[in-house]
Amino acid sequence: MKLRRILPLAGVSSLALATALYAQDNQNAETVVLNPITLVADGQENVEATGGVSVTPEDIEALQPADVSELFARESSITVSGGGGPAKKVSVFGIEQSLLAVTVDGVPQAQTSWHHTGSNVIDPAFLKSVEVEAGAAAADSGFAAAAGALRYETVGALDLLEAGQNVGGRAALSYGSNGRGFSGSLAGYGRSGGFDWFIMAHGSNGDNYDNGDGKEVLGTEPAARNVLAKLGYEFEGHRIELGLERSRDEADRLIKANMGLAGDEVHPLKVSRDTVKLTYTSTEPTDMWDPEVSLYFSQYEYWRPNYLTLRRDENGDPTYVSANNGNAIFEEEQFGGKVQNTFTINTGKITAGVDFNQHDYATDNYGAGNNNRRYRNFSTSQIGVFAQGRFEFQNGFSLSTGARYDAHRFTDWNGERFSDSGASVNGTLAYRVNDSIEVFAGASRTWLGYVIGDYGYVHARSNAFVTDPNLDTGTAKNLKVGANFNGDAWQAGITVFDTKIDGLLSYESSTLLTNRTEEYRSKGVTLHGTYDFGNTRIGASFTKADVTGDGDDVLPNNGVYFMPVGETATLWVDHELPAWNTVLGASVEWAGSIDERVTSTTTYYKQPSYTVVNAYAEWTPQAYENVAVRLSVDNLFDKNYYERSGYAANDRNGGIEPVWAPGRTITLGTTMKF
Repeated sequence: MKLRRILPLAGVSSLALATALYAQDNQNAETVVLNPITLVADGQENVEATGGVSVTPEDIEALQPADVSELFARESSITVSGGGGPAKKVSVFGIEQSLLAVTVDGVPQAQTSWHHTGSNVIDPAFLKSVEVEAGAAAADSGFAAAAGALRYETVGALDLLEAGQNVGGRAALSYGSNGRGFSGSLAGYGRSGGFDWFIMAHGSNGDNYDNGDGKEVLGTEPAARNVLAKLGYEFEGHRIELGLERSRDEADRLIKANMGLAGDEVHPLKVSRDTVKLTYTSTEPTDMWDPEVSLYFSQYEYWRPNYLTLRRDENGDPTYVSANNGNAIFEEEQFGGKVQNTFTINTGKITAGVDFNQHDYATDNYGAGNNNRRYRNFSTSQIGVFAQGRFEFQNGFSLSTGARYDAHRFTDWNGERFSDSGASVNGTLAYRVNDSIEVFAGASRTWLGYVIGDYGYVHARSNAFVTDPNLDTGTAKNLKVGANFNGDAWQAGITVFDTKIDGLLSYESSTLLTNRTEEYRSKGVTLHGTYDFGNTRIGASFTKADVTGDGDDVLPNNGVYFMPVGETATLWVDHELPAWNTVLGASVEWAGSIDERVTSTTTYYKQPSYTVVNAYAEWTPQAYENVAVRLSVDNLFDKNYYERSGYAANDRNGGIEPVWAPGRTITLGTTMKF
């Protein structure tokens, strides 16, 4: 296996390097010699070279993540707020993923519907790989990539079938303490003639976990029920693939899933997503013909059933009334597609095409009573053209640059239409000083259209709530500079970043949807390094992000997609024992403290620093190479903490608690391929 295919040359992130090396033959503990750095590898931009993250199939196989927190646990630039199921939010440099172009197998994912609900989170059991393009995203990453792009790719039959194998399967089963309970998955896949097929189901069932102080954290029980299916057909140089994904999470959750209120209770919550995608590609591409054509349809629903809250009337007698923050349905449907072709020339590749999207939204506060019940229906439509070139020159320079032009229309619940169009440009230039040093600089200006975003507010607004006739579109600006270094068995990189976003919408007025006046900004630095000793590999990363709105530190309340994260770091080690067919590993996650903030109405208490240690051991029986047994211990020392980018403790409305992270959790699991 060529290492240049596994370690794509440029400032490789700690996570990618660790587990890619783990995938090598345990019997060959030779010194690894790393190739020269470059921003452009095999015609594709290397996101890792400029502060991004790449999670490879080898990474996912080695880490066996139970959720997205574990998926990104070795990356200091990515934080995932805590809680159960729908509460989790993924943030990059303190910017929630709603302001990135997020796709699953190329299908755009909706922005967060409500700031107390998490991002659209993919089931890690289905994942093949993940790329996080931080900052200046490429034009072909999709529409409105304000702070970068987050691309999830799911696994399929052709990824799992080995040479000469036509039918296969894999199964996994685990049990964890501290509420994790049972988790299991089963996949079958195969090929016959020109057809290939894949189907996989995954589910989990457990209880609420306890935090490090032994206190139960309500609304955190695992409750995933997910299915992924793919059917492909190849004929005469062409390939057609139909993909379907169905995800369900239904359990009793906190009414505001990412925070705890005084005297809080849990209530039923169901979050679902269904996606269908049809894709055409060529299996015999040429320099001038390498097409991709896709169509997709997806549905998302967030359903909080009607429930009653105990109140007292003027005589002190108990009465039950509808809860102010409950009773809501959020629904989204989107239909869209993309047509593109990649042209290969002497110095690189150019990808050009067109994409479009029709997005329909609906809200219903059906529990508010017949006189106050409100339906809201509104929509957006987008069409854009794009071109992105990636070039590598003989003089040591490499360049990734592109542009796109989009038209966007927003039709609100009163039938008012707002239309505009704008251009986005990006460029990243690198120079390879020698085989061990590369420097780079990148910049982008991205037109965002109407950033619908946190529309969950609408269900609580009266009929007087209208759209500002002067509503404007959003824009983002990104700058980044840095350098990558490598030697015979080590790699390192540094990236300085600066992202500015303005024109976001505000739903907080009781009468008017308008633009926020603040310019939001995340600036700082991220570093990473890895070293390979043969059977032992170590890595570390550090990120400092200052997140502000008009120069003031943002508050830790998850209101506008930005959260203070301060300083974070990770350290990990993996050690192979070839004689025992065993791999041992440990990781440390650290976050610095964040000072207390006092506003006119609320005190946000100091967020203390924390250090969390995780460890694992994985054994493959020599007589059964397709079986692996894994024992992991998360939060080894039972630290009581809440994760960065989560809602912080404050004194508002009688006191708000964060959603505390799990205490010590021990998991035993096994996987088998057949």
